[in-house]
Amino acid sequence: MAEIIQRDGTWAFDGSTVRITPGLHRSVPLFRQTYGEVAVPLEAVSGIVYEPERKRGRLRLRLREGADPLLQATGGRLPDAADPYRLTVDIDRSGIAQYLAEEIRHALLLDPVHEEPAKVYLLPGPPVPVSVRSSDGTVSFDGTRVRIDWADTSDRVKRATGPRIIATQDLVQVDWLPNSGYEDGFMRFVTRESVFSKLPPEKDPYALDLWGSARRDLLTALVATAVTARLPHPSTRAVDHGERPPLTPALPPQSDHHDVLLRRLRELGELHREGVLTDDEFTTTKAAVLRGF
Repeated sequence: MAEIIQRDGTWAFDGSTVRITPGLHRSVPLFRQTYGEVAVPLEAVSGIVYEPERKRGRLRLRLREGADPLLQATGGRLPDAADPYRLTVDIDRSGIAQYLAEEIRHALLLDPVHEEPAKVYLLPGPPVPVSVRSSDGTVSFDGTRVRIDWADTSDRVKRATGPRIIATQDLVQVDWLPNSGYEDGFMRFVTRESVFSKLPPEKDPYALDLWGSARRDLLTALVATAVTARLPHPSTRAVDHGERPPLTPALPPQSDHHDVLLRRLRELGELHREGVLTDDEFTTTKAAVLRGF
């Protein structure tokens, strides 16, 4: 077995699996500690590199496209320190890091992995149930449905609609962008009803607006990954011989599109008549819905 132990974590390779365990040091991001150990089967690996630097080096594990629901959900937008497939290496351990990388490369030569994207997820993603409290509310996922309970600081439109419950079979995909501390992030649950919506995250009842603690809000990637792992794999959207799946979700028929628009406008009208929305809020939200459709 090849193994390297560092402050940020431990990587071990037994010939068939790369086992990545986060470190316990306080410098390890909360997301990495919470996501926990990751067992990467060799068939999910496309390569590994060791990048030496003056004072330290870095191991980077590359996975096949479509193999990991975490990478699918986050789209490569995880901060480097929170990325489980990167490990900072002390300069006096560079020899061990290079040895580990060579062992994995050698195993890949003996058991060649196909270069094309994986057609199923080869990693399971986080276990369920999972629940995260963010700046905009608490989002939970039990494996069959998503529930969002809005915070007291959420927009009035969201709070007026009450908890949002979304069945997995109604979901098309999850869009996620982290809060950087300088710009807000969001997590949007795209359904057949909301696929045309262009409401900003702070007013979208299908989205969490991430504007608070970047460290805490990053945990929403756990929910995004758990949901993504249980949605149809992107390869199932391919339409022709071996074509890559489209980057945008499949759209409902035009008649469904019209029905969704009428339903959204009707809901807004009811909130306005009940006094939940002010005239200005109603006008602004209605205009945003119409633009989205």
